[in-house]
Amino acid sequence: MRLLQYNNDGDFSLTEFFEGDIPKKYAILSHTWEGEEVTFEDLQTGTGTEKAGYGKIRFCAEQALRDGLQYFWVDTCCIDKTNGAELAEAINSMFHWYRLSTKCYVYLSDVSGTVANTDDLAWDLAFRKSKWFTRGWTLQELIAPTSVEFFCRESKRIGSKSSLEQQIHEITGIPKSALQGAFLSQFSEKERFSWIQPRQTKVEEDKAYSLLGIFDVQMPLRYGEGMANAFKRLEEEIDKFNKCLQDLRLSDPRDDKTRIEDTKGGLLEGSYNWVLETSDFQQWRDDQQSRLLWIKGDPGKGKTMLLCGIINELEKSMLKTDILSYFFCQATDSRINHATAVLRGLLYLLVNQQPSLISHIQKKHDHAGKSLFEDMNAWIALSEIFTSILQDPSLRSTFLIIDALDECIVDRSKLLEFIVQKSSISPRVKWVVSSRNWPDIEEQLERAGHKMRLCLELNLKSVSAAVGTYVKYKTRQLADEKGYDDRTREAVLQHLVSNADDTFLWVALVYENLKNVPR
Repeated sequence: MRLLQYNNDGDFSLTEFFEGDIPKKYAILSHTWEGEEVTFEDLQTGTGTEKAGYGKIRFCAEQALRDGLQYFWVDTCCIDKTNGAELAEAINSMFHWYRLSTKCYVYLSDVSGTVANTDDLAWDLAFRKSKWFTRGWTLQELIAPTSVEFFCRESKRIGSKSSLEQQIHEITGIPKSALQGAFLSQFSEKERFSWIQPRQTKVEEDKAYSLLGIFDVQMPLRYGEGMANAFKRLEEEIDKFNKCLQDLRLSDPRDDKTRIEDTKGGLLEGSYNWVLETSDFQQWRDDQQSRLLWIKGDPGKGKTMLLCGIINELEKSMLKTDILSYFFCQATDSRINHATAVLRGLLYLLVNQQPSLISHIQKKHDHAGKSLFEDMNAWIALSEIFTSILQDPSLRSTFLIIDALDECIVDRSKLLEFIVQKSSISPRVKWVVSSRNWPDIEEQLERAGHKMRLCLELNLKSVSAAVGTYVKYKTRQLADEKGYDDRTREAVLQHLVSNADDTFLWVALVYENLKNVPR
């Protein structure tokens, strides 16, 4: 990726960066191409300053400077379009580049600042009619960046993707959640294809190529093949992705989480929110060096529901571009009680949220098919795939959560060794694991670096209070279901309080027994 840099003498210079070295902060320009654009060759030869498009580059440079950004990217001159291989790589990477940008500046050459200053109605009409909303490539430029700011042709800021969300939604028909950064895999293929329908591109094949990032797939470019063939190849790539994901899926951990919560009578906020205030959890969350949090405790102390609660809190607090993947081991379910199943489940959610990661799986899957995930070498293949994903510079900030390591019956030692080795491999990845106080687990996890340990037995006061909240909740639930009078309800409450011994499991079992006792 080449980026422009504003020099002290007021001129620009190009700097080339490889994937792992791309600056974390840079601005990016979105615009519609006019007659005279500044090219890569112009910058190389020091010409092009008289072209009409030079003003847009200077606008982007000056706005980036005002925003404290040293680097910026403009598609007209940061790509050598005479080099076919470079152009293909850039088009396949462009959604990713826009996604990573700190600021995206949309330059609307057909919206006047004079209109914006004098008449809100006239400005709104001009904004809605801007040709920027009719171009194919600007679809990904609208959706991919977190921060999108709109400017009129006089370089005056007129709003952001956030402040103009309602108008943009009405103009484009794109759901607000997609504009807000929701994972695009949440939207059906049919719906995503519909977003490009009213848009046009100067080159017919680009109407399909501009969707590569929207579907997070990659494919070679074949200009001259025609739009129909380009869309056919795009659909084939999407089908290959879906087939690979279907074969990878052993169980959807999201469904497992829902089932576990329902089986345990629902997730009660008061039974887990104490853990969010502990110094161990906060250090793990806030300190970049703290990569692994191990939550351990005796049976029935609520470890699984703690992790369900942590998952819910992370979903609410993390950035929309972050990834959250998790897995619940259960000894009594042969589908999800072995180490290979853990990696398959984690990979399934990772790829769901960042589909481009499927490339680490697809090459092997194209040769082996579903047996890649099921034969006697599955653990070796999956651990290699997982490692390559953790090392991928494009992997977004990620949280990995594994519940009940003690209930991983098959190859638990391999899984523990994998966690020990890989939990420190990337500063963008944080892990949470839970287990019972088993010596073999403790012995292996003790070797992990950058770890935090949260022992439930050392937080008895908090666990006791959480169990007390759970007891009151289950008593109210039972009283409503059985129609207890006040005296009976109080008797049940006192019995549960007196005998719970700070154990969720005991309360849950007694609740089920009392529920089945006739009134």
